[in-house]
Amino acid sequence: MAKNKPYGDNARKGAVKDRSQVQNPKTKIWTKRDKKSGKFLDGKKGGTPFKGVRKEK
Repeated sequence: MAKNKPYGDNARKGAVKDRSQVQNPKTKIWTKRDKKSGKFLDGKKGGTPFKGVRKEK
């Protein structure tokens, strides 16, 4: 997982490992996916991707 110190500065230090994200073209929701199991973990509304998570091609 990513390191988030110092606390309170609202910045991520490093990338989130073992996860990727993909955008559903119909709903415009970004979805996080676990790299090992391939399961979908979380969806994010608003049209902006997750911070620090790599994008799938």
